[in-house]
Amino acid sequence: MTAPRKHHHRRNEEAPMQFGIFSVGDVTPDPTNGRDPSEHERIKAMVAIALKAEEVGLDVFATGEHHNPPFVPSSPTTMLGFIAARTEKLILSTATTLITTNDPVKIAEDYAMLQHLADGRVDLMMGRGNTGPVYPWFGQDIRQGINLAKENYALLRRLWREDVVDWEGRFRTPLQGFTSTPRPLDGTPPFVWHGSIRSPEIAEQAAYYGDGFFHNNIFWPTDHTRRMVQLYRRRYAHHGHGRPEEAIVGLGGQVFMRKNSQDAVREFRPYFDNAPVYGHGPSLEEFTEQTPLTVGSPQQVIERTLSFREFVGDYQRQLFLMDHAGLPLKTVLEQLDILGEEVVPVLRKEFAIGRPADVPDAPTHETLRARGEVSAA
Repeated sequence: MTAPRKHHHRRNEEAPMQFGIFSVGDVTPDPTNGRDPSEHERIKAMVAIALKAEEVGLDVFATGEHHNPPFVPSSPTTMLGFIAARTEKLILSTATTLITTNDPVKIAEDYAMLQHLADGRVDLMMGRGNTGPVYPWFGQDIRQGINLAKENYALLRRLWREDVVDWEGRFRTPLQGFTSTPRPLDGTPPFVWHGSIRSPEIAEQAAYYGDGFFHNNIFWPTDHTRRMVQLYRRRYAHHGHGRPEEAIVGLGGQVFMRKNSQDAVREFRPYFDNAPVYGHGPSLEEFTEQTPLTVGSPQQVIERTLSFREFVGDYQRQLFLMDHAGLPLKTVLEQLDILGEEVVPVLRKEFAIGRPADVPDAPTHETLRARGEVSAA
């Protein structure tokens, strides 16, 4: 009874793979002219980028969560709710929801509310972030980072799956007869990815619950990515959720494209050289060789992205970082046109070739809800 599988997932919101973009929301001066955008400009630019993502046929827009300059996205659900009102198909996600320093009760409420407003077009990526001082700002101890991630997520799952929760833990006050409102849309909680670059404990957490694992591999060499994803797949099977190939995997990436690869390198180099995240370190050429950063023609981006499958297997979500390092909004929108028109259609077609029938499609609210109805029947 698996034969029809390949023929009923062609709508934008249901597909074997999802392609999209994520933004870290950095406010960075343009190194080519010194122009420093305001926070207001940057926030509005992120919205424009999300709308463009839907326009060019991408599946996902994801925002980071930061609580310190030079970043602006401190309130992901506010931004995503605003974008939800102006889009129809785009899946709205986070590139990090800080499971360590946010109260899990507030996460449960905020994202369930967003889920209702967006008619289910919501999932989220749990992470610990990359800013140590955020822990004391929110009354937590960074030395408990992994323990906070484990305890808070275990509570969050219960809040979304049980109507009345009695709970006691180490890091927050107990709950007695508590009901998180609103309840998840259709009784189906948002899909959760666990985002990690370096922590095996987070890969294990994703595997334990049968959730997705997003390896945001933008700064890491291939062999590290392979090890982390293989660990997650192995442990996913160990915990009884299915075969390793059935685990749900997402990857990050960075690209800058022009029709001519030399033009792409020439235009992007000053941004790379001065970027807060990787400027003043390895050369653009070294970084491109060692990480997924691809600066060149659309064909080079296609070939490089297709190669990811060689070391992680068939996977479900590919997100690209495109609006960083001070790139002007006009340039980012041009990049999205190229991505949507020339790159993603080819990637969809090529990734579908040879994809085994038992590899799960990318999760959506509709597929999760259907799966829940089947299991409850």
